[in-house]
Order: sequence, then C-alpha cells, then structure tokens
Amino acid sequence: MATLTSIYRYPVKGLSAEALAETTLTPGELLTGDRAFAIEQGTPQFDPEAPRHFPKVKYLMLMRDEKLAALETSFDDGEQTLTVKRGGKQVCRANLATPVGRGIAEQFFAAYLGPALPGKPRVVQGAIGHGFTDVPERWVSLINLASVRDLERVTGMSVDPLRFRANFYVEGLTPWAEKGWTAGRNVTIGGVSLSMRKAIVRCAATNVNPATAERDMQIPKTLDDAFGANLCGVYLAVETPGAVRIGDPVTAA
Repeated sequence: MATLTSIYRYPVKGLSAEALAETTLTPGELLTGDRAFAIEQGTPQFDPEAPRHFPKVKYLMLMRDEKLAALETSFDDGEQTLTVKRGGKQVCRANLATPVGRGIAEQFFAAYLGPALPGKPRVVQGAIGHGFTDVPERWVSLINLASVRDLERVTGMSVDPLRFRANFYVEGLTPWAEKGWTAGRNVTIGGVSLSMRKAIVRCAATNVNPATAERDMQIPKTLDDAFGANLCGVYLAVETPGAVRIGDPVTAA
C-alpha cells in the first residue's frame, strides 16, 4: 500500500521548504499557507488588491537565483514573521505583515543577491487564497519517491526529493506509476479525494542542490533523454475537504 511520507509547504516562493505533520485541505484551494508570499523583482507589476498570475521569472526563484538555496527560512503564521538563517546563524527576521518588516526583508535580499537583481526586490502578498505558484490553477503537487529513485539509478547520483519542491511525497507506488494517471482520475490521501490534473514539467530549478546551492545536475535533460519526457510528479485538485497526515494511505482509483 502506498503511503504519504512527507508534507511540505513553501510560505515564500523560492525559499526553503517547511515540513508539516498534517494539514487540512479545502476543495479548489492550495495547501494552506503555500506560496502565500513572493519577492517580486524588476518593474513592480503585482497588485495585491487585484492579484493575478505572473510567470515565475517575475519573482526570486531557484531557476535563476540558486543562492537562495543556501538560506534556511521559517515562517510563523501567527506573527507573520519570516526568519532567515545562513549556516545556522540568523541573518534576517522580518514581519511581512508590516511595511517596515517587508522593507527589512527587501533590504536583506537586495544585499544578499547584489547586482544579480534587475531592481529593488519587493515582498508581495495577494488576497487570501492567492498563491504564487508556477501555474495559475489552485492545485497541489505530488512526487512518487520510487520515480526519484529510478532517476537516481539512471544518473548514478543521489537525488534529493526536495529538488522538486512538491507538497506531498509518496512511498509504495511503482516507479513512474503516476505517468499512467489520466486527467480526472481520483486520487485519495487518507479520507480526502483529489483529482489528477496534469504531469509537472520540470524547470532548471531542479538542477540546484537544495543542500549546497550548487547547480550539480541536469534534471530536465536527464528526464527527457532517459524517460522520453521532461516530467516528474503530478498536479492534483482537491475535491473534498479534510485533514491529511503523514502515514495516510494513498490510492489512485
């Protein structure tokens, strides 16, 4: 039987993962608190009062800004506070709910990334429910750990599953079983029903080692060359409400 082994959210797009023991899913919504904030770069365009989807290149992200992987970040929902550490030492703490706090975070990232930035970074947050995801739809993402191990077999290297920045990681499926899930197929995690939407096309962010911040692999090319398509993982839409927990059974009917 397949089981849910890990749950992650990413409070700020492009920054580090936050592990969860459980979470509550709502139909048609993202994981609570996932990609709730982003750091816009370049000409300001995002309007918090009328949020809309922009391509990922609009924001700080690992595909371009691999130095972000060297930072360890955490977010306190109650205090709306982002804490940033590097090498275990705190280098920034900012309340993202206040203009002063956002300014502190913006100054830190401007100094940390330096001339690589095309302009002053800007911390942004949309209305409740808006997420700075790679696709405009409010979907959650799932990775089959057996597929990651098969990728390791091909590359001869260890592949950290966090390279794929998914919400759910599942053990007990056969390698690449998710490639056979057709659109609309029912997937259950515990007592929650989700529906298959589409396979995830991987970008160059997966080339960045989340432990070292180095570009040490060519994941999209390897997927394409070895498996015929640059795909790993799937997007799912939440269909029924409920809590999911590590250890819950996962089925695809």
